Amino acid sequence: MPAPGDAALLELARRLAGRLPEQGQLLATAESCTGGLIAKCLTDVPGSSAWFERGWVTYSDRAKRQELGVAAGLIKQHGAVSERVARAMARGALQFSLASVSVAVTGIAGPDGGTPEKPVGTVWIAWARREGVHTRVESRRFLFSGDRDAVRRQSAEEALKGLLEA
Repeated sequence: MPAPGDAALLELARRLAGRLPEQGQLLATAESCTGGLIAKCLTDVPGSSAWFERGWVTYSDRAKRQELGVAAGLIKQHGAVSERVARAMARGALQFSLASVSVAVTGIAGPDGGTPEKPVGTVWIAWARREGVHTRVESRRFLFSGDRDAVRRQSAEEALKGLLEA
């Protein structure tokens, strides 16, 4: 039985499938707290290999550094769940792929791991796009409610919505 919200996520992925090939765009994902949920939603769409280039699940700080080139100093100074790290993940996804568009997600899905400054449900999402020799990056902080699954699904939904808006 599909989980609640699956239909909405699949619909967003289908909308991307209609838009990205028309624009000649390839997409890459860099996920932490969502654990590959965004890539799963995208690859649930038949024909996604035409526009989904690749995805990373960089759950550990080491993976963020090794796979996406996130500087250790950024993680140490700002924490893995921060705007700067999300933006660096999105840039890294473009740097280490053929994609022209990327999305990166890092957050605290819970039930533990939160702090007063970064409570459970804190998620940073960054969207990057190649524009000639430059990369444009936008980012947003979210504070989602609910259990671990709800935070992950809300994160995936906002990530996909942001890709459609971009």
